[in-house]
Amino acid sequence: MVVDDQQMVREGFAALLGAQPDIEVVGQAADGVEAVALVRAEHPDLVLMDIRMPRMDGLAATPLVVAEGARVLMLTTFDLDEYVYAALRAGASGFLLKDAPAAELVHAVRVVAAGEALLAPSVTRKLIEEFARRPDQQRAAPPSLNGLTARETEVLALIAQGLSNQEIATRLVVAEQTVKTHVGRILAKLELRDRAQAVVVAYESGLITPGSA
Repeated sequence: MVVDDQQMVREGFAALLGAQPDIEVVGQAADGVEAVALVRAEHPDLVLMDIRMPRMDGLAATPLVVAEGARVLMLTTFDLDEYVYAALRAGASGFLLKDAPAAELVHAVRVVAAGEALLAPSVTRKLIEEFARRPDQQRAAPPSLNGLTARETEVLALIAQGLSNQEIATRLVVAEQTVKTHVGRILAKLELRDRAQAVVVAYESGLITPGSA
């Protein structure tokens, strides 16, 4: 489902995605209110969500959409970077710049729909900067990391730095499948939905601090 208050943008994304053999666009919405209602009616796997919209913006709509079982891929622009942290806290699984190439949009949708998180290093850096500006009292209490092994803790730290499974495997000199296993165990132990939530937890727990990544 595509959610954007700009009709040309919304219809353009819908047409592009609908032309893919493995993607079906089940609906379009112009704001968060329409989006939540449509998600409850159509039960999409993924919602491509704009941030700034009338009536209800993407940040307010995201947790309601996630609660219905859909994953959220946020549409953002460089001037909206301050919303990255809030969107992750709301349950978004990834970010995509509105001016991204068509192939990148299609790839992003497939990645997030498959259960992965899409966090480019540039977005991760913005998350770090935003987190650094937040007073301690505004930060949610993170889950305990005591149940993680030393290697799992190490992998979590690398995830928080924006590294992919392949990059982590190279850094640790292990097989990529081994990294996938570690990531799966980390998410299960911390009861996290995906890597996006893992990044938030890594910073909120103090495992990684701004400037160390």
